[in-house]
Amino acid sequence: MPLDNTLPPGNFPAPREIGCLGTVLTVTDHPGAMDLCCQLTQQSFPSAIEFCNTQIVTLRRSDPEYRQTSECFDRFIPDSSPLLWLLNAAGAGMKDRVYGPAFFRHALIHSPPTLTHYLLGGSEACGRALAERFTLLNPGLRIVGSFHGRCDTGGVLGADEDRVLKELRRLKPDFIWVGLGTPKQQRWIARVKPLIEHGVLLSVGQAFDVNAGLRADAPGWMQRCGLTWLYRMASEPRRLVGRYLHHNSLFLGYLLWDTVRGVVFRPKPDIRGELRGQGTPRR
Repeated sequence: MPLDNTLPPGNFPAPREIGCLGTVLTVTDHPGAMDLCCQLTQQSFPSAIEFCNTQIVTLRRSDPEYRQTSECFDRFIPDSSPLLWLLNAAGAGMKDRVYGPAFFRHALIHSPPTLTHYLLGGSEACGRALAERFTLLNPGLRIVGSFHGRCDTGGVLGADEDRVLKELRRLKPDFIWVGLGTPKQQRWIARVKPLIEHGVLLSVGQAFDVNAGLRADAPGWMQRCGLTWLYRMASEPRRLVGRYLHHNSLFLGYLLWDTVRGVVFRPKPDIRGELRGQGTPRR
């Protein structure tokens, strides 16, 4: 069913938010997140949404530079099962996480012709596969531009950066999907958001490759059990073993530390002391 993108700003209830381990997470589902994005496109300034997993929560807690970079995001939507379980422990009543690759798929399939999309990330083959697949599923889908070139730690390189920025200013796409991987995509969004006038920037990681069929996603049972990280780590051990072991252990340390202090669900976290290294659990 096409989603209404005609409501004036302010005529919808604000989603509930719950502070969790130092990051304020938005309680929603796939249709609710789509409605939120549609409303944000009606603003006269850009917005940014992060699909937040345990790694993002941990980085925001442990890395001052990353936390400052991620302040560009207007909403942090829970993308992982452990965050879903924690939010439900606080009474959120969520039935499922809003998984970035699944939301990307949901949004493109249900996008009305009034919305436009820009894809940034992945290979040329990935971009073609995405356009072909989702145009077939949704003939009214409007992908107005894309960039699938080489990237560095901050985003796209050299003259391509200027070209992409000029395209975004000219095309004014409603949804700007950024799949450069963490932390590239967050750094790029933080840099570009103040330079454009319109659109919702969405940080979606591996959503392009998964939906193009170029990378296998974790089986459903592993996703439901919160083991997507284990599947990805086994698929790319050299790149991901160290990262996941570090961030998962740190996440569990923060959870234990905040549980002991009774502050897991602070609505407005103030963790500046911990970011300076005071009160951070040992690892």
